[in-house]
Amino acid sequence: MEEIINTKIKTEFIKLDQLLKFSGLCDTGGFAKELIVSGEVTVNGEVCTMRGKKIRPGDEIKVREYTVRVE
Repeated sequence: MEEIINTKIKTEFIKLDQLLKFSGLCDTGGFAKELIVSGEVTVNGEVCTMRGKKIRPGDEIKVREYTVRVE
């Protein structure tokens, strides 16, 4: 079952690896990097392997059964 996490950012953007930590999906940057590099993360429906990808409000990130909606 999919779990949706709504995450509000106060800046123009946040980097993908930072978002995974900020939203509570990863405890460490190393684990975030591992998920991203292994192709387990999608941004707006497309696999993204760039840790520094800029994520902006309106973007949707999926990791396994979790969906993060950035506001």
